[in-house]
Amino acid sequence: MKQSDRDLITMTANEVVNLLKKNEVSPIELLTALEKRINEIDKDVNALPTRCFSRAKSEAEKLMQKPLGERGVLAGLPIAIKDLTPVQGVKSTWGSPVYKDFVPKHSDCLVENVEKEGALVYAKSNTPEFGAGANTFNEVFGATLNPWDTSKSCAGSSGGSAVALATGQAWIASGSDLGGSLRNPASFCSVVGLRPSPGRVAFGAAGEGAFPSDLFGIPGQPFSVSGPMARNVPDVALLLDAMVGHHPRDPISLPRTGTSYLDAVKSRTKPKKVAFSKDLGVTPVDEEVAAICEKAAKRFEQLGCIVEEAHPDFSDIQDIFQTWRAMSFYVGKKALLDTNKNLLKPEVIWNIERAAEITVDDFARVELARARYLNRAVTFFEEYDLLLSPATIVPPYPIEQRFVAELGEHKFSNYVEWLSIAYAITITGHPALSVPAGFTKDGLPVGLQIVGGPRGEANLLSAANLYEEISDLKNLVPIIPKKSLT
Repeated sequence: MKQSDRDLITMTANEVVNLLKKNEVSPIELLTALEKRINEIDKDVNALPTRCFSRAKSEAEKLMQKPLGERGVLAGLPIAIKDLTPVQGVKSTWGSPVYKDFVPKHSDCLVENVEKEGALVYAKSNTPEFGAGANTFNEVFGATLNPWDTSKSCAGSSGGSAVALATGQAWIASGSDLGGSLRNPASFCSVVGLRPSPGRVAFGAAGEGAFPSDLFGIPGQPFSVSGPMARNVPDVALLLDAMVGHHPRDPISLPRTGTSYLDAVKSRTKPKKVAFSKDLGVTPVDEEVAAICEKAAKRFEQLGCIVEEAHPDFSDIQDIFQTWRAMSFYVGKKALLDTNKNLLKPEVIWNIERAAEITVDDFARVELARARYLNRAVTFFEEYDLLLSPATIVPPYPIEQRFVAELGEHKFSNYVEWLSIAYAITITGHPALSVPAGFTKDGLPVGLQIVGGPRGEANLLSAANLYEEISDLKNLVPIIPKKSLT
């Protein structure tokens, strides 16, 4: 039976891949359905400003020459790629006016890996300039709007991917995460974003000509990662299966384990003991957000889990994270400050310039603190299988607001401090995801952050799927964008 475009758009990624593997739908039909949907919807949200359907259809024709069983994990499923990740022959801007016309000669290793597994790249998703800040706007393409209320932010920096998923313009999409950039937009858009362990997904490296000469992809660093986004947990697991694996250009990339993450989800492995914290001891949290997430966390009791209030000692997170972030901006973007400062947004300039204040003694202090921090996190997960918290500390905020400057009586010291509840987990290296937790009284999404143990993606995804099944929040997307609710 031939599937209508609308039927296809509302299916899960796993359902579509099953159709592909049975030859009941073709990759070309999927691309046609997406192109139609984007033409109808994206003008209202601006999630996918760069499209490459001709390239995708050409790759689809090549893929369709292979036997069905040799088309990879994704078998011809289209994918949206975040505009921080170079795709050969497709304009890649990093959201910056400096690179508004740049076309890479090679793809990032992440793109190479997913294309080997049958992914078809058809669009680049919008991002803040260089992924800096959790509100998706830039001077090249403008702002991406939250589909639950188009007067609100979709967060970031993987905001374009999250919005494309929520509006049926993507079944799967890539994102990246340093300060919560996979988790924050997933929370704001009621989808799922997984931050995997460093090295689990190869990224950030490519052949000559993938990056401009004055912008560097720096593979092998332990904090920024790329990962999967989708509308539900099994679809995230499916994409992770396509993303994982060693790539010779990424020195810390890990080989495949031999275990499918989708099979891990299906194994239904239950956690025994989980911890919940409304703030991880590092940040104020909106009271309504905290209450929604606490209610969501208690659903684990329905699975037979012990749920306790607890968290590791994360009290030195600001010193560790802010210092490391400044150094990484300096290494990767100091050349831009010297040559194109007038084209950079003020938050990026501040982050680069802050590194000039860092001394070798500062670096030594932070590295010693990070070692103690990691030890405390590992010890904590010897007692608990999971750590739960809000994924973000506020509901979606007005799109005109560049970032969250204050909450209650607390004034944040810089444009990323409001993301502490996410980057407190970044520093541990543990995998974490955001899954829908509920909605505010104004109908705005809230995400629950679920953190797994070291290299614990399989058990994390299994537990998140069990939670998703018993919540009443599954299959709420895709949606048609909504105007302001207030």
